[in-house]
Amino acid sequence: MSELNGLHHVTAIAGDPQENLDFYAGVLGLRLVKKSVNQDVPDTYHLFYADAEGRPGTDLTFFPWPDMGPGQAGTHAVSATSRVPALQTIVFETSLKGPP
Repeated sequence: MSELNGLHHVTAIAGDPQENLDFYAGVLGLRLVKKSVNQDVPDTYHLFYADAEGRPGTDLTFFPWPDMGPGQAGTHAVSATSRVPALQTIVFETSLKGPP
């Protein structure tokens, strides 16, 4: 079995694409790296965010589906996961709370 050295990106489902952009780029300060389409559902965007330097492992992507209802936890469903480097946590906290 090969060793897992990290994640390339994490993808999530989102609501309104403009609200998604406003929060992740405007509030958290991530950079919108790429906007493409979902290859399986071409009328849906695929939004890619990363840190300012575009470092590997900082990618976060979204498929915005504004008309989708709230998710429901089920068998074998991932309901929450996180792995945020300590420095990035400080950056996000400052973005959310404002400077000290």
